[in-house]
Amino acid sequence: MTGIKRYINEGKPYYKRMLAVAIPIMIQNGITNFVSMLDNIMVGRIGTLEMTGVSIVNQLMLVFGLCVFGAMSGVGIFTAQFYGKKDDKGIRSTLQLKLILSFVISAVALLIFLTMSDTFIGAYIDKGSDPEDILKVTSFAKSYLNIMLIGGLPFAVTQAYAGTLRETSDRITPMVATVIAVFVNLVLNYCLIFGHFGFPELGVKGAATATVIARFTELSILVVRAHVSKKKYPFMKGFFSKLSLDGKMIKKIILVAVPLMVNEGLWSGGMAFLNQCYSVRGLDVVAATNILSTLTNVFNVSFIALGSAIGIILSQMLGANEKKQAKESSEKMLVFSVAVVVIIGAVMACFAPFFPKIYNTGETVRSLACSLILITSCFFPVHAFTNACYFTLRSGGNTFITFLFDSGFVCTVCAPVAFIISRYTDMNILPFYILIQSIDILKCIVGYYFMKKGKWLNTVV
Repeated sequence: MTGIKRYINEGKPYYKRMLAVAIPIMIQNGITNFVSMLDNIMVGRIGTLEMTGVSIVNQLMLVFGLCVFGAMSGVGIFTAQFYGKKDDKGIRSTLQLKLILSFVISAVALLIFLTMSDTFIGAYIDKGSDPEDILKVTSFAKSYLNIMLIGGLPFAVTQAYAGTLRETSDRITPMVATVIAVFVNLVLNYCLIFGHFGFPELGVKGAATATVIARFTELSILVVRAHVSKKKYPFMKGFFSKLSLDGKMIKKIILVAVPLMVNEGLWSGGMAFLNQCYSVRGLDVVAATNILSTLTNVFNVSFIALGSAIGIILSQMLGANEKKQAKESSEKMLVFSVAVVVIIGAVMACFAPFFPKIYNTGETVRSLACSLILITSCFFPVHAFTNACYFTLRSGGNTFITFLFDSGFVCTVCAPVAFIISRYTDMNILPFYILIQSIDILKCIVGYYFMKKGKWLNTVV
């Protein structure tokens, strides 16, 4: 009991600071994912095959999105530490590098998707399914992907600006930009998917078009705000006049950012591979996992935002050379994150019997989705623990440890186990899913070990 009181009393200042960072991120990501959920539901109201096609593309776009996130986050470690050091030139140079990386990653992703889309989409479709269904799902997926690719670059540049503003303690502007963008997305979804108010009825193409327009809207708000308000953002002065980057700093940042980008790419690729292994069990499983991910994305903003807050706060502490305080606060913030997510997981479980009924799909898919939601909600605290460990280890720029802990674990442990089960056994999807989720308990032990070792306590600027 004394230990619990110590966490409550001594941790209060950290919890308040953590929530001050996390809540705007939760609101921003929560609204985004809520509208994405409505988007998904609208597509699901058209039919199961349309929903399945969109689901496959979203798995592929997740890999791109997390590669962008990894690159921006890697550079963002320096941004947060430069902010803790009150170095405006350093902050400006990191944003410039983020924009360069945004263009490079978007160009590479566009080339890969345009040349290999058939292969990627086909990997998610069970060849034993009805041939006519396979053709329809493939057609819907390609139509959706071709439009979504237009929004790739604005998405990446948006992450560069939004991340920089958050890392320099402005959580409100990115949140406002996202709220406006998702409102645009929601309205256009309703108009373009179903053809209301004189708009054409475009189905899955309408959903993709609405998303792309919303992304350009969000980008415009962030860019105008950042460049007009130079008094609020002094690091934006002289932003376009010359590059603030020097060779030594670029090399140092790249050594941190590239491994994180590779890590996120491998992790997301590993997760896409896991979903591909689940999809071997049939199109009903693809549809059910899509319903699961739609609801999960709304609720997992809690531990993602709390993890992001941990990373930003610890990076700022390390930038100010407050290593002892960073070490003391890291464990308290981890416990707080898990405690909050226990409640979030319980709330999500309450939605399990009702949420799948919204979709225009069969009873088999609904029942399977309900079971998957219940299982996932039980593992939410485990995901919160591993997520907090990840952002703690990353805050000091030790990318090798985070690489081993994150993508290394997925690719060398989770993916091989899933592959063996999917190809060489007839295990039902539910015990199959539970087994893969349970492996993350081992990841908790590994993450906590690395945290206690303290090798992440580095100042990189």
